[in-house]
Amino acid sequence: MSLVLENVTKKVGRETHLYDISLEFEPGSRNVLLGRTLSGKTSLLRLMAGLDRPSAGRLLMNGEDVTGRSVRKRSVAMVYQQFINYPSLTVYRNIASPLKMAGVKKAEIDRRVRRTAEMLHLEDMLDRLPTELSGGQQQRVAIARALIGDAELLLLDEPLVNLDYKLREELRVELHDIFQERRAIVVYTTTEPTEALMLGGNIVVIDEGRILQSGPTPEVYHNPATTKVAEVCSDPPINFLKGVIKGDSVRMGPNIEMPREHHMKSLMDGDYMFGVRSNHLFLAGTGKKDVEIPAKVELAEINGSETFIHADYDGFRLVVQENGIRLVRIGAEITIYVSPASFFVYDEAGVLVASPPRESVKLGLT
Repeated sequence: MSLVLENVTKKVGRETHLYDISLEFEPGSRNVLLGRTLSGKTSLLRLMAGLDRPSAGRLLMNGEDVTGRSVRKRSVAMVYQQFINYPSLTVYRNIASPLKMAGVKKAEIDRRVRRTAEMLHLEDMLDRLPTELSGGQQQRVAIARALIGDAELLLLDEPLVNLDYKLREELRVELHDIFQERRAIVVYTTTEPTEALMLGGNIVVIDEGRILQSGPTPEVYHNPATTKVAEVCSDPPINFLKGVIKGDSVRMGPNIEMPREHHMKSLMDGDYMFGVRSNHLFLAGTGKKDVEIPAKVELAEINGSETFIHADYDGFRLVVQENGIRLVRIGAEITIYVSPASFFVYDEAGVLVASPPRESVKLGLT
């Protein structure tokens, strides 16, 4: 099944939630809607599901206009942020419920329930009630119920957001493998760039009800078309420094000067915005052509196996992502190191004009 959205707009009262959105999803594709809270992701999913109707535009499935067709008449399954299970039914009966409603034979229901339960490591819990399960296990049940019906469109609205870190990591890997086995169109929403990168496939970056950029996930990550896309696609948000290209050099802030790198050679002299992700800033130099940025520590935030160091350089707020636990005193003077080859370059309108070479900005996931 293919799914096409043509110039879709959604208004609620005087407020516009979605602006003139056009998207196309291919059969069997994995697609991630990446955007901040209230960016319009859930509104868009509800239109795809048939739970809401657009104020303008239309939706096509296999070339057929289904704009006014209810969710009951579409081949669609949806998983929400809050896991929704029938509390009085066992795990087995929860998973089986879509097939039972569809009139599938008992033997076929049993075969598919046990196969789906095995995929999500629920085979030893089929006789339990949802209240006897952990939060992660309950969400697995909700996902299993969505998967079992072989819907042509599978919609997942931040399904892991309420789980703890370890459970999220486990389920991300499992979902990635499950999605690869299915021919359904999968549309998955998240606020986390890392989650989008792990799931791969295609990405749609959305902000304030507008599509900013879409395409294969690695391509969008390596070439964020605007400063806004770069912010949404980076966690922590990308660091920006204003600067000037003149001749063979680049000057940023009051005292940072570096050579014009190869990916900047074709640019005209002038004012630009330079962006660098936090994982390409370091507290120790590599001994090569690193640029040194003097800064003052404002905050050191330990997050699991990483430390995010927030620092100030002449009014520019910088965040350094360091592996491991780093104890840094608030107010301490530090030197931040960065390779000149790691900078994205944006013009004064915030449009990307040069990306770092791939070898200097590794994705780590494809």
